[in-house]
This record gives sequence, C-alpha cells and structure tokens, in this order.
Amino acid sequence: MYKESTNAVVKHLINRLRDVRTASNEFRLTIEEISRMIVAEALADFPTITTNINTWQGPLDVEMLEVQKIVLVPILRAGEPMLTGILQTLPYARSGFLAMKRDEQTSLSKLFYENIPDNLEDKTVLLLDPMVATGGSLIDGIDYLKDIGAKKIISLNILGSPYGIQKVQEAHPDVDIYIAQIDERLDENNYIRPGLGDAGDRAFNTK
Repeated sequence: MYKESTNAVVKHLINRLRDVRTASNEFRLTIEEISRMIVAEALADFPTITTNINTWQGPLDVEMLEVQKIVLVPILRAGEPMLTGILQTLPYARSGFLAMKRDEQTSLSKLFYENIPDNLEDKTVLLLDPMVATGGSLIDGIDYLKDIGAKKIISLNILGSPYGIQKVQEAHPDVDIYIAQIDERLDENNYIRPGLGDAGDRAFNTK
C-alpha cells in the first residue's frame, strides 16, 4: 500500500523545497517539518500503552505510543534531516543507519555503512529516504533490513516518481509507503521531474 499526502500544508512545503532560493538550512528544516507530518499519518493507528504521568492535577493514566517498538533508519546522507525531525516528535525511539551511494552511470546503489539495532523481529522499522526515483536504494535498504530480521517496515518518503513507487511495491508489497508527493516522471537520467534537485546536496550545501 502507498499513500500520498493530500495535505495542502505538505504540498506548500514541498514547493518551498523546489525553490532554488531555499537555502540549505531552510531546506533541512523544511524536510524535518514534512517528516513530522508524514510520521503522524503513518503512525495514526500504531499501538498505544497505558502510561502513568504526573500532571498539574496529579497522577493520570494516559495512552502513549509504544515508542520502544519503533526503530528509525535513515538512508544517509539525505535521510538525516528526516531523522532529526522525527526525533523531535519521538525522542525515545531507537535509531539505526544505512549509508548508500548511487552510481551515476548505472543508477544502482551501493551499501557502504550500516549500524542497526539488534532484535528487529518485534519492532516496526521506519525507513527514511527522501527521494524515490528508480526505487533502487529503497529496495536495497528494505532487502537488507529483512535479511537481518525486520518483519514490519514502513517507508517514509518526501518525493518520488510513479516508476519508483511501482518498483518498490512490486519488490516488497508488504511494505507500506507514506510519501509527501509523487511527481510526474523520471527523465532520461533517472532524475525525478519536476523534482527538487539532489536532496543531499541541497540539504548540506555540498555542491
């Protein structure tokens, strides 16, 4: 299943990302904000547990997300602002990291670093990847997480192409995708159009 956001505020923020006048710091902050909105939608029906808290009127039993069952895994480097944003909402969630780089000639991704918590079998892994162009990095990331024991994976994304979303669904129909915006197409170089450029470069001002 995939779900594209219909929230007008999310669409507004996506178009702020597209604007070449958006500086790298604002670009990162905007991704953080969009990510918080997407995760709220993705976890709308997530299990809660009864927790006793102290309020201004004394102790109170309330329902809270079972955050200990959530693992956040960004695909670096572009996924780092997504992690930063979601940790502001879920500061006690555990985190892991996958670092991949796309070969500009073949459009294939290569994993060159990983650091993932153990015992994923009973956890929900939120895989954070801003751009879903061909879907290759996302598919590889899901493959890896499943190989090390993940049973429940949700993909959170900022921008994608119809082709990339289709490929991910074909490879992993059990993974739900929550995405802010699906653009028109890929071009001949496998870049999303109209897109917003390279999310990693724009977020960290590397080019």
